[in-house]
Parts: sequence; structure tokens; C-alpha cells
Amino acid sequence: MEDKSSLGQQIKTLEKTVQKHLKHTPAYVQLQTVDGIGTILAQTIVLETGDIGRFPSVGNYASYCRCVGSTKISNGKRKGQGNVKNGHPYLEWAYMEAAQFAVRFSPTVQRFSQRQQAKSHLMVARKAVAHKLSRACYDLMRDLVPFHVHKAFG
Repeated sequence: MEDKSSLGQQIKTLEKTVQKHLKHTPAYVQLQTVDGIGTILAQTIVLETGDIGRFPSVGNYASYCRCVGSTKISNGKRKGQGNVKNGHPYLEWAYMEAAQFAVRFSPTVQRFSQRQQAKSHLMVARKAVAHKLSRACYDLMRDLVPFHVHKAFG
């Protein structure tokens, strides 16, 4: 069994190797302006999203990232929760991780999260932050503009 220091060294070496072989696209650079998204999450989001032009609207992208509910409603009555596993699990993970870090490091996002927690559960609030981040990242990758926290979480 290896000790933690050699495992940490192996992880750093692997990250450096991957970093060298990836092409840094303009979308990758813009994603790093988001509070809570670092190099690894930005790479994950860019690589797992692919061409952003394949999503006709921001809602389609947020749905693909599993950041919205999938409730079926007919005549005002809930008829089930179909397709809860529809979408991309790695993008869901990446945006939930980004939400975790954004709540920790951005006061504006933290206030939004606290307002959401007052209405519901912690994880529902975290999912709401992830949803806002996915919508903001869609615009960043499509238009190649930097992130403005007040536009997303106003």
C-alpha cells in the first residue's frame, strides 16, 4: 500500500501531463473566470460539453447537464418523474462541484444560496446554484465573454 504523499505526487504528475496535451480553447479560458471553476473543472466542462452550438437554447444545455427537474405534469397534477437519469452525469458532477466552491468563495453566490436554503433543503439550494452556473457557462462558451457574478446571481 502506497502512502498518501506518493499518491498525491502521482496525481500532480498526471494532471501536469493532461494539462500539456490539451488544447486550451477560448471557452476554457472564459470558464476559468467563473467563481468556483478551476483548471480541472473547466477542462471537464469543455471536454464533456463538446460543441456548444449543438444546444439550441440555454434550457437545453441546463437539461443536458442534469441541472433541472424532470417532472411530468398533466392538468396541474404531477404524473411522475421520468428521465431523471437523462443527461450527462459528469457535467452534473462538475457543476455541483463548482456550486460547492462558488458558495464557499463568492459572497454574492453565498447570499443566493442562503435565500434558497431558507425556502428548501441544502441540496436543493446547491442544485439551484449549479443550475445558475450552467446557464451562465452556456453564455460564456457561446459568446466567449467573461463571467459577471451579478448578471448570473443579481
